[in-house]
Amino acid sequence: MRKTNISVEIELDENHVPEKMTWNAQDGGINNEATKAMLLSVWDDNAKEALRIDLWTKDMTQDDMKRFFHQILISMASSYQRATDEEDVAQKITEFAEEFAYASKIKG
Repeated sequence: MRKTNISVEIELDENHVPEKMTWNAQDGGINNEATKAMLLSVWDDNAKEALRIDLWTKDMTQDDMKRFFHQILISMASSYQRATDEEDVAQKITEFAEEFAYASKIKG
């Protein structure tokens, strides 16, 4: 059995607010890559619920956060389709992502 590791390092200010974040994924060739936001979700099989960590640095702009969420919604549609083979539901997620883009004014 082979193991690998994905890690995130977070520098906090005196109020425990993220100032800098870097991540590593050795199999993907990522080494101390800077990032300004991350959303991590894991499945708790015992409780049958998603657990999550949402972090962003204080210099992440609102416009970039809106784009980040839009791209996550698009990628969720793709992942959902691959995981369930339910193209019609994946399409609804994609449609919502586009509505979100217009409502958040990242598309006009």
